[in-house]
Amino acid sequence: MTKTKSAESQKSETPKSETREFQAEVAKLLDLVVHSLYSNREIFLRELISNASDACDRLRYAALTDPKLLEDTSGDFAIHIGIDKPSKTLTIADNGIGMNHDELIANLGTIAKSGTAEFLKSLGEAKSDGGKAKDVNLIGQFGVGFYSAFMVADQVEVVSRKAGDAEGWTWSSNGQGAFTVAAAGAAPRGTRITLHLKKDAEEFLGTPRLRQIVKTYSDHIALPVILDPIKDESDKNERDAEPETLNSASALWMRTKNEVTADQYKEFYHHVGHAFDDPWHTLHYHAEGAIEYTALLFIPTQKPFDLFHPERKGHVKLYVNRVFISDQLEGLMPRYLRFVRGVVDSSDLPLNISREMLQNNPILRKIQAGISKRLLKDLKDRAEKPEDYAAFWEAFGAVFKEGLYEDFERREELLDLARFKSSGADGLVSLKDYTARMKEGQEAIYYITGESTLALKASPQAEGFLAKGIEVLLLADPIDEFWVPTVATYDKRPFKSVAEAGTDLSAIKAAEEEKGEAKDEPQAGEIAAVVEKLKASLGEAVADVRVSSRLTGSPVCLVADTGGMSLHLARMLKQHGENAGPAIRKVLEINPKHPLIKRLGSVGGDALNDAAHLLLDQARIVEGEAVPDPAAFAKRLSAFLEKGLTS
Repeated sequence: MTKTKSAESQKSETPKSETREFQAEVAKLLDLVVHSLYSNREIFLRELISNASDACDRLRYAALTDPKLLEDTSGDFAIHIGIDKPSKTLTIADNGIGMNHDELIANLGTIAKSGTAEFLKSLGEAKSDGGKAKDVNLIGQFGVGFYSAFMVADQVEVVSRKAGDAEGWTWSSNGQGAFTVAAAGAAPRGTRITLHLKKDAEEFLGTPRLRQIVKTYSDHIALPVILDPIKDESDKNERDAEPETLNSASALWMRTKNEVTADQYKEFYHHVGHAFDDPWHTLHYHAEGAIEYTALLFIPTQKPFDLFHPERKGHVKLYVNRVFISDQLEGLMPRYLRFVRGVVDSSDLPLNISREMLQNNPILRKIQAGISKRLLKDLKDRAEKPEDYAAFWEAFGAVFKEGLYEDFERREELLDLARFKSSGADGLVSLKDYTARMKEGQEAIYYITGESTLALKASPQAEGFLAKGIEVLLLADPIDEFWVPTVATYDKRPFKSVAEAGTDLSAIKAAEEEKGEAKDEPQAGEIAAVVEKLKASLGEAVADVRVSSRLTGSPVCLVADTGGMSLHLARMLKQHGENAGPAIRKVLEINPKHPLIKRLGSVGGDALNDAAHLLLDQARIVEGEAVPDPAAFAKRLSAFLEKGLTS
């Protein structure tokens, strides 16, 4: 565990009071919060209680290895709510781990997570659309719930002392662009947040209102949420009242399913996932046998903004006998299920070892296997309703497909659960659907990779397949370039790229061939001559020039040499600064039936050379590549246009 600095060193290194500007992104965020998010203001209390609960959980875990952190007299873990009607303030206090000077600045003055720009963009779009409810959803999606306090307060004061430190610190701001941090002396351990409520938010000083909010949103919190006697000398009844616990204060996941309502599940998901959307799926079960554990897991409806960030880890909280251990423990969930939120509680795992040793514990691996099996079973059941399952796949399919690359043990299950865009259907299709529709003579599952399904469907590389009615999977996620070669086959049928040279479609009958109709074929000798001319003109610019059976409307296309890296993968690696190795050998395929290709048989000299390079550049552009010599391309194109317009 990282040791905190002593109070003496903090005194020597840190000024007693300082004023700082918010990070630019926070300033923008606060402006949107203050001026836009009024559709459901009561959620501020849920967010602050949830943060307080997390702070207590973290201290309870830290004290397992450093019991001295609990030596002061803060009592049992609890969250206190205080009302001061004369001063119109609301206070939320916890006796959790607390924050020191630097942590107050880092946690409340900046948004340290990546993706801030995307968050603000999305929030701004919601504001311009009048989407106040969408704004609130985004607050939770991006994990910045603390700032929701400014929906109801025009001044927020945070007093915090980190466990193990002697001195506390005060953070205060009116949300107008700056905040102040000052020494607070011997403050109680933990964090106390005081909200100076706006005039139109004084409803939150009422006891019945607070009871209703806590019961609705925070009843599942495993710590007592206590309403302290109200500070109001004019009301004797409130002044003499006893502290009141507003929630059930029991671990929701330890209750049986028939004791928990749908609303309680939903609000627990909001708490454990720091989310505002509703869960798409809920899984609650108790495993018994060689190992015992309880799992309460949720699949979100909305995709988290940092889902593909390299540093993102899982967000399932691990408890051992209801003692919080970690919410970012590698090994608890497979990476391709990192969008799952929730809680796992085990009595078989040890408490007194480090997280690094724990994540290699064989019991944890068995728990992961059990959770994965149950989740995949539930997904299989939900997949029986295609429209419902499509919502899940649109949000998390790109992550889920990582399992096809990583999880060999469950690969067959994952392949059956995978869904794809296809040239043969408007919606999503399964591999089972695809293979059931394969044409007579078709032995492979054909696919094409690229950056968008629309562009892939219009690609010249797929023309011949579509003309013959052959269904092509349209794979537009980056992971598709990696899992397909790894998987190689499905139901004993190989995956084959339509963008790879050497594809022969002659064994697969087209619709008109099935009716006995024949097509005029060009003379083989004439086309062979055109191929030789193009090879001579293009030289080393291409690996080869070949006659294509895949083209129907386009004159040419580029494909990768047989068995080589795909052109799309090579572009991806180049965009990310990765070395793709030796230059990809590109093959130019020509359409022997296209009028332009036929005309090349009677062209020679400079005209043929210019036409050959224009066709190659055209193929590059369609493939999404940059033209290597734009000036030469423009010159050739201008000359051809001038000649065509004057002839």
